Amino acid sequence: MRQKPTVLARAIVATSRLFRVEELQLRFSNGVERTYERLVGTGSGYGAVMIVALIDDQHALLVEEYCAGTDDYQLSLPKGLIEPGEDILVAANRELKEEAGYGAHHLEYLTELSLSPGYMTQKIQVVLARDLYEKRLPGDEPEPMRIERVNLRELSDLVRHAQFSEGRALAALYLARDLLVQRGVLVL
Repeated sequence: MRQKPTVLARAIVATSRLFRVEELQLRFSNGVERTYERLVGTGSGYGAVMIVALIDDQHALLVEEYCAGTDDYQLSLPKGLIEPGEDILVAANRELKEEAGYGAHHLEYLTELSLSPGYMTQKIQVVLARDLYEKRLPGDEPEPMRIERVNLRELSDLVRHAQFSEGRALAALYLARDLLVQRGVLVL
């Protein structure tokens, strides 16, 4: 394994309500020094969860919400922050109820994904939710989220959908699909 660079200095150079920008002065094993910047969370440190919620053996739920980063409405998987002291699976079920109006009788942790590890420290926990039932909890969204279904057999079509661009969600859908195929639940 390669030797990680030595941190010569670190400082928070900008702060907002959601993010801090940390500057790192690094020295690599070959003596080259560089300055890196990265986004770090505001300190809650509890993480986030993204849910692949299966309404049946071949369809997952997507939610539509306004995304300030792209300044438009996007489809993605239900997701949200894990609250202090909250278990990942409990957080997944809560977020599913808040955003999609469903709870799940069966929840399974799949993996952890990052968005842009070169610039961000945030990671998201991916959970598979099955055996859904209708249950809505009040959430923190400013408006109701529209729900759509995606056929796991047609994920390549989803990539071309004008309202779908989140790489983490696509990776999570493919992971869930492959797991269901491996278990014999879904046939491609």
